[in-house]
Amino acid sequence: QVQLVESGGGLVQPGGSLRLSCAASGSIASINSMGWYRQAPGKQRELVATITSGGSTNYEDSVKGRFTISRDNAKTVYLQMNRLKPEDTAVYYCKAVRPGLAYWGQGTQVTVSS
Repeated sequence: QVQLVESGGGLVQPGGSLRLSCAASGSIASINSMGWYRQAPGKQRELVATITSGGSTNYEDSVKGRFTISRDNAKTVYLQMNRLKPEDTAVYYCKAVRPGLAYWGQGTQVTVSS
């Protein structure tokens, strides 16, 4: 089992920044990749960014150049979000993938509003 705990969400004005953190615990040695997804009200959950154990990254087009995913060890992954827009408002979820299994955190709310 893998447990994921997100933190760092909140209310920010348009153009502002936030950094999300996701701390993993449990059977973390076999995690292949981790990522961030988001779900806005009335919409499906969508990929924001992923990072593999080798450090390869992938971003959804609308966040390229504004968001950066990183990890400092096998336990923690971050999402630095700059130049935030109202359309970035959503619940952000951390996901960890092991062979044949996926784990989700409980989510953290990000609200971009003036």
